[in-house]
Amino acid sequence: MESLGEVLENMKSPAFRRRSDEIAENLLQHPLIRSLRAEHPELDERVLKTNLSRLYQYVGDHSNCEHCPGLERCPNDFQGHYSKLEVQRVNGSPEIYERKAPCSLQIAKINEDQIRKRVRSFYVDERALNEGYDEVEIMAKDLRRAPAVHQVFRYIRDTKENGLSPRGLYLTGSFGTGKTFLMCYLLHELAKDGYTGVIVYMPDFVEDLKVMMQDGAKLKDTVETMKQCDLLIFDDIGAENLNPWVRDHVLGSILNYRMNRKPTFYTSNYHLDHLEKHLSFTSKDGEENHKGQRLMNRISPFVDVVQLFGENQRGKV
Repeated sequence: MESLGEVLENMKSPAFRRRSDEIAENLLQHPLIRSLRAEHPELDERVLKTNLSRLYQYVGDHSNCEHCPGLERCPNDFQGHYSKLEVQRVNGSPEIYERKAPCSLQIAKINEDQIRKRVRSFYVDERALNEGYDEVEIMAKDLRRAPAVHQVFRYIRDTKENGLSPRGLYLTGSFGTGKTFLMCYLLHELAKDGYTGVIVYMPDFVEDLKVMMQDGAKLKDTVETMKQCDLLIFDDIGAENLNPWVRDHVLGSILNYRMNRKPTFYTSNYHLDHLEKHLSFTSKDGEENHKGQRLMNRISPFVDVVQLFGENQRGKV
């Protein structure tokens, strides 16, 4: 390895100077730098040569962006950002300043991260929330579900145009027709407009509540989160094993708070009248019709029923 003295000595050689001058000249003739000079004729040779490192970074970043290998493999010094040059006058003389600006891919990632922060899931497969959503694909997978898809799309559009309504949707259909996926799509689309959302997989949630009873702070925080979020989805309601405490003091409390305030959504294999029978029965107290009716009185008046037809998509590639 050369010593520092040898490196410095080589830098004094005519060959090294010629090569440095050649690189500097090529840089100053680069289309980006010529464009900069045309925009700022006050930039003379001295100012430009004083800022060769900034010019080199500027040209290099833009070259990398032209051949972008993707955000994860971004070769720029500051991943997802490129160099921008600004010219300002300081004490009457032009000065070049460099700043880093996010590229379109980085901006898209930031926006997507913000969207995900607005959406919280309890026991729902994260893949359902993180998939790329394509309206054409959603429709084309099974044309029999087109009426339901149109109704969900219309709800999203109306909310974006007119703001949040206290009415939600009750999405019912057979297994694997895409009910959860459509609700995740709704959450994702409305989170783009700043709305917060929670989706809860009911069978696992009810089981976990039995443990949560021993942790009052966690239970209170969970219930409060579900009360206060803009959009709440109870996924696969009717598939859980209810007990009186969950039905009357947790689910009832959440729905009692949200009705006439914020929309609640449901996916279920049950129609509404069959759901009432399910909510009337608990493993501890048996059938209590009036309690099922009480809960349904906080559900059915505040939803539009969406019937989803289609083929079971689970297990399909």
